This record gives sequence, structure tokens and C-alpha cells, in this order.
Amino acid sequence: MDAWGAMRSGRYGGTAECPPAASVLRETAPAAAAKPKLLDRVRHAVRTRHYSRRTEKAYVHWVKRYIFFHGKRHPAEMGAAELTAFLTALAVRERVGASTQNQALNALLFLYREILGIELPWLDGLVRAKRPAIPADGPRAR
Repeated sequence: MDAWGAMRSGRYGGTAECPPAASVLRETAPAAAAKPKLLDRVRHAVRTRHYSRRTEKAYVHWVKRYIFFHGKRHPAEMGAAELTAFLTALAVRERVGASTQNQALNALLFLYREILGIELPWLDGLVRAKRPAIPADGPRAR
């Protein structure tokens, strides 16, 4: 006897018209209805623009660091002042190079412009990391 036959005979406690509550399947909302998380949105936007996987990894990294720097606040709640504070801390406290600071800046500008749709005003008061000084006679050969 199959499962439906057992239900019709009453073995499962229900009737043919009304199966028991334990065997009722409940449908949940489709996964597409839920809004994707912020980092998943960043990954998707980077991939649709055909950026490299390394760029994707770097952008997600900088977004995470920015969020953790400000105590897990959502970037939509923050603005130019928080972005300036983060980038200045990279240059002053962590003493990162200019290219590293520029990469973080580009990742966060991408986040605000492309993901959140927020156009930030120019970042006044941003302390820029210093580029290494190149001697006047060029790099020395060893």
C-alpha cells in the first residue's frame, strides 16, 4: 500500500480529504523575494561589470574593514565623514601605502555609487598616504 492509500485508510490519522497536520508541507517565501545581503550585492555588481576575481575579493575586503572600523554600522547610515575617518586612519595609524589607500577609496566609492546609489561629496580633510620618494638619479642598480 502506498502513502496515499495509507492516508485514505486512516493509518496516518487523517482522512483522504484532510491529511494529518504532521504530513502537511508548508511553502516558504521564495529565496528571490529576500533582499540579498550587502556583500553579496557587491560581489554581484563587480561580476556583472566583468571585473577580475581579485578585484572582487579586494573590494569585499575593504567594505568589510570599513564596516568593522565603524562598529558594524551599515554603510547607508554613514557618509563622507566616516569614509574620511577610515581612510585617514589607514594612512596615519596603519601607515599603508598610497596605492593601498587608493584601492580602499575606490572600493568604497564603488560601494556608495553603484550599490547604495549615494553620491558622496568630495572628501575634504582626507589625509593622503605619502608616495615613496624616488631619488633624482632614479632607482639604484644593485
